[in-house]
Amino acid sequence: MIDGVGPQRDMSVFKRGRPDAGLLASVVLLLVLVGCSLFAGILPMPDPAQQSLPLRLSAPALDQGHLLGTDQLGRDVLSRIVYGARVSLIVAAASVLIAGTVGVLLGAVAGYYGGWIDDVVSWLINVFLAFPFVLLALAVVAILGPGLINIIIVLGLTSWVAYARVIRSQVLSLRERDFIQAVRALGGRDDRIVLRHIIPNTLAPLIVIATFEMARMIIMESALSFLGLGVEPSLPSWGNMLADGRSYLAIAWWIATFPGFAIMLTVLSINILGDWLRTQFDPKAARM
Repeated sequence: MIDGVGPQRDMSVFKRGRPDAGLLASVVLLLVLVGCSLFAGILPMPDPAQQSLPLRLSAPALDQGHLLGTDQLGRDVLSRIVYGARVSLIVAAASVLIAGTVGVLLGAVAGYYGGWIDDVVSWLINVFLAFPFVLLALAVVAILGPGLINIIIVLGLTSWVAYARVIRSQVLSLRERDFIQAVRALGGRDDRIVLRHIIPNTLAPLIVIATFEMARMIIMESALSFLGLGVEPSLPSWGNMLADGRSYLAIAWWIATFPGFAIMLTVLSINILGDWLRTQFDPKAARM
């Protein structure tokens, strides 16, 4: 790394404006969700797989110890929602990590070198954009079979396009900047220029994209699980709970309603956080 070469970053980016009540509520909800997911095993809740047929389809109540009721097998709905949050967050985080890594590498290489490499990557981007994402995910999962690892791989390898497009455009602009030309003139290697000088200056849009993609991955995992192509049926998942509860909406609405609310609130909270991050990193928003 060549010290002293590079653009000056605005370290006060998070001082632009005060967070509102909606943002604070979203952050608190996400922290609670992550905390419950991490420490689900020590929380005073029933085992999510424990069945109790005499208590099946029990309505939400405090006196029986089932705050959100039980499902068709007598399993505690609240416990399954908490453990389902762990599955959703693991799938979303791992998928975003895989997609971000693939997209950043392809976009950076295409933008920096240009030529036929850029043409190939751009062609791949257009192919993935033209092919329906849901259909592609369904086809791959149908071939590989349902499972936690498979759904992570499918979502990760089919969601890299958003990262690649943004990083490619950013690199096309950054590679001609004076500080990059200075590093190149001083003998900096291409790999070090990309990894140490260009990619760090694209972190702002990357963070915003990753935040919104987290929300989308949660919805996609729930949708695939709802269709029976997500995680194993034995694992508590919000999508699996929705699928189980659709046959009991008339007599046991809570089985599907509460997991649906969990998905909605989680995705809404992530989107609110992502929207705030977008305004913080946007220079135009900073001048308003």
